[in-house]
Amino acid sequence: MVIQRVNQASVTINHLETRSIGKGLVVLLGIEHRDDNSDVDWLVHKLVQLRIFSDSSNKMNLSLLDIKGELLIISQFTLMASTKKGNRPSFIDAANPALAVPLYERFIELAQGVTSGRVSHGEFGADMKVNLINDGPVTILIDSKNRE
Repeated sequence: MVIQRVNQASVTINHLETRSIGKGLVVLLGIEHRDDNSDVDWLVHKLVQLRIFSDSSNKMNLSLLDIKGELLIISQFTLMASTKKGNRPSFIDAANPALAVPLYERFIELAQGVTSGRVSHGEFGADMKVNLINDGPVTILIDSKNRE
């Protein structure tokens, strides 16, 4: 997942519906064919406890939970792109929708269960336009396959 600390963000889905958040995190979530519930569980708990918000001394020492921040979760299979060969990315490692949709929905459900702030999300497979004001900027990559 790619995490961006934001002052505000929104997603417009299929040019029709817009969902937004205030201060919090935008999460771009890529799911690969080897992922399972344990990856999702670990990522959600890592996400909400990650200390990347500034405290009163302007040190990154507070978590999303500490600031009661909001989440905007966007599915993004292009994070699974392999660019090793040629100039056209390969998405062979991306999970098919039969696996990815339930894991994406589980991620959203778990996030809603552990945070007190608003949790908004995009729509799997839809055309989405994401707008955000990155705070910092702070952008962090987390891969559940690199836990140790």
